[in-house]
Parts: sequence; structure tokens; C-alpha cells
Amino acid sequence: MTIKQLSVFLENKTGRINEVTKILGRNNINMHAFSMAETTDFGILRLIVSEVDKAIEVLRDENFAVTSTDVICISCPNVAGSLSVILEHLAENKIFIEYMYAFAEGDKANIVIRPNDINHCVEVLKDCSCDIRKV
Repeated sequence: MTIKQLSVFLENKTGRINEVTKILGRNNINMHAFSMAETTDFGILRLIVSEVDKAIEVLRDENFAVTSTDVICISCPNVAGSLSVILEHLAENKIFIEYMYAFAEGDKANIVIRPNDINHCVEVLKDCSCDIRKV
């Protein structure tokens, strides 16, 4: 089971991230998780939001470059070593993780991953009884 992640391309300039959050807020779109990566010239704001299609529309209306990507969100106990067990299963099955980011909610840790082979990754996670989230 996959979820949609938005990638918003931003020039490295003060206030650009805030512009995105204001637009989403004005349109009652909740951000469940996000990650910011940067290069010298631009940044990529990756977002998991409550309303993907609406977010794409309102951000593009404000001239932001936005793409949508399938990712997987998994949940595991928020204790030392839990993620390592999951990543070991993926590595044993030759699944490469392009990027990942995480957020914790009390005793649960939620990890968003972008694997090289999303369908195979979902199969492996199901086989090892991993908790795949819908967010």
C-alpha cells in the first residue's frame, strides 16, 4: 500500500517554505509530515498532506513546481533497534532506499521511505508483518 508524497521545488530564498505553509493553511490542507533537502541552487520540500490533489492545484496556482510520488509509510515501535529490523529485511531482499524521513507519535515511529522497487518493497514488508500506514 502506497501513499502520495508531494515534492515542491523551491529556490533557496528566505520565506519560500513559509509561502508553501501559508497556501496550504489557507486552503485547510494539513501537513502530516515533511522533509527539506537542499542543493546550492534550490531545495526540495517533500510533504505528506491531507488532500493531495487539492494541494497540487493550489500550489501550482501560486506558480510552485510540484510533483507527486508514490512512497510507503511504515510504523514500528519507537524503541531502539526497531527500524534496524525492518531495514535488514529490505536489505536482504535487495531493496535500495533512495531516501527516507521519520516522525514519532508517542510510542510509535513512522517512517516514510522511497524504495527503488516500490511493489517489491510492499510485498517484503507484508511478508514480515510490518505495519504499513495510510497516514
